[in-house]
Amino acid sequence: MEAPYPTSEPTLVNDTRTTALDIAEEEHEYDAVTAVLINVTLISCLLLAYYVKRFRIYSLPESAGALLIGVLVGGIARLCTNKLVLFEFSSEVFFFVLLPPIIFEAGYSLKRKDFFENIGAITLYAMLGTMISTFVVGGLCYYSAILGIIPDIDKENPMEALLFGALISAVDPVATLSIMGNTHLKCDPLLYSLVFGESVLNDAVAISLFKVFAKYYKPTGPDLSQSEIPAALGSFLSVSLFSVFVGVGLGLVASYLYKHTDLSDYPHLETSLLFCFCYLCYATSEAVGLSGIMSLFFQGMVLSHYNSYNLSPTAHVASEHIFSTLATVAETVVFLYMGMSLFTARFSKYNVLFSLLALVFCLIGRALNIFPLSWLANLCRQNPLNPGESSGGRHISFSMQCVLCFAGLRGAIAFALASGMPGPNREVYATATLFICIFTTVVCGGLTDTVLTYFDMKQSSSMSSDDDDNDSNDAISTNRLTYSPHNGNSTNNLVHHLPLARRTSIKVYNGAKKAWKQFENDFLKPNFGGRSHVESGTHPYREGGANGRGNYELGFLNTSDGDDEEESDRQYDDSE
Repeated sequence: MEAPYPTSEPTLVNDTRTTALDIAEEEHEYDAVTAVLINVTLISCLLLAYYVKRFRIYSLPESAGALLIGVLVGGIARLCTNKLVLFEFSSEVFFFVLLPPIIFEAGYSLKRKDFFENIGAITLYAMLGTMISTFVVGGLCYYSAILGIIPDIDKENPMEALLFGALISAVDPVATLSIMGNTHLKCDPLLYSLVFGESVLNDAVAISLFKVFAKYYKPTGPDLSQSEIPAALGSFLSVSLFSVFVGVGLGLVASYLYKHTDLSDYPHLETSLLFCFCYLCYATSEAVGLSGIMSLFFQGMVLSHYNSYNLSPTAHVASEHIFSTLATVAETVVFLYMGMSLFTARFSKYNVLFSLLALVFCLIGRALNIFPLSWLANLCRQNPLNPGESSGGRHISFSMQCVLCFAGLRGAIAFALASGMPGPNREVYATATLFICIFTTVVCGGLTDTVLTYFDMKQSSSMSSDDDDNDSNDAISTNRLTYSPHNGNSTNNLVHHLPLARRTSIKVYNGAKKAWKQFENDFLKPNFGGRSHVESGTHPYREGGANGRGNYELGFLNTSDGDDEEESDRQYDDSE
């Protein structure tokens, strides 16, 4: 009996498997080559940043250089291949991988003294200013659509324009800050503090506004009704408030854990846990619909204020350098990919006129934000003994306001929000946002040094030291409304001539601050870590660490904040 003829099924199966393996191998090789190209590009960006710093090339900030390299690489990739997945900007990767290290490092390395001395003006710019910019830009875009100037915007749906106004109000002055923070430039410290503080809080406010507007946005239905406006405002305020609570709460939990364990015996575990708590805070806030940026920023501040005294010297130094390195790499990758997106995003719909008008609207919104709020901030910062003068000489001058207006660069957060914007006109808004980000980063960032020179916002070393001496001898502290005892009874006599409401507010403020300091020294620092456990003017690492281990000399650690706080306490104790 003859054997049956073999069927062709095994051959087909083998061919299919071979084809699948070949395809998988080709994809793997392509991904590997792409990864090599991206890493070489990243190395080029970091080397460019080195040469920019080394030779003080202020006309080309590191972020602008990375963005331009990204444009070049994206153009080459677009010409060479159609497989552009690894070259495309991903908003999810940005928000959950690249953004957290940047925000946490900003809070962890924050100069708290400068930040809180100007917290009133910073909050005005970040909160009220962002809302002003949102409604100005959104309103101008909407009425331009009604007038028929911009046909690609929905003139029946103002919420779409407000969504764009919210996302484009997220300032990201990385290029400006990199120039202002250069030690050789000696930028005015008040100006740097205002720009930096606004940029961090502004991002959180802009994202919260964007989420609130997106919640009420209906492409085919009615917009936000008047009855829903209080609910929307309440949602925005509650998100901001609870985000701060989450960040502070998880920061205290981490500090308590470090304080009451012997983790300092294992520096690698200390640093690893710090990294995990960072992402836990961000992910928790995002999971419950809060602002991860705001939570993470305040967690970084809490950990820096309390937990830094619980860390071993090795973990303290390592954590600072690791988070600084991660933030640098993340910022470089963000601008690199944003530049690539100019060619790899494959936008099928764009409007050049709208992109140009949107840039003008952003400038108008920025001006209507900075100048009126600066006037209000100066009004609140006036010398209570002489309303014609600014207390402590910290007046926000007109020149400084012009630089603040100029420093409103747009960056990756705005582009990431635009990439995920709902509605049929998403690509029009995304292309306009990308144009604004590239223009402000390259052009405005490159002109930062020129603008600082023109408005005389640089300081000489002698001027800086003189200003510090004057500030320390002022009869009235800049923002604390506390009085120095140096002038004897003359200051107290002047205080008694103030209006009753003013005297009462000063007394309440000083009393509340003293009560807080007492509560912090009696409860918070013993449980979570802090300066109260060591002698005045010393750092725990100098005298054996937070847990009394070793005898370290880390002279580069800054202890000025604590000394300033103690001096401030003595001042308002004497004034009372």
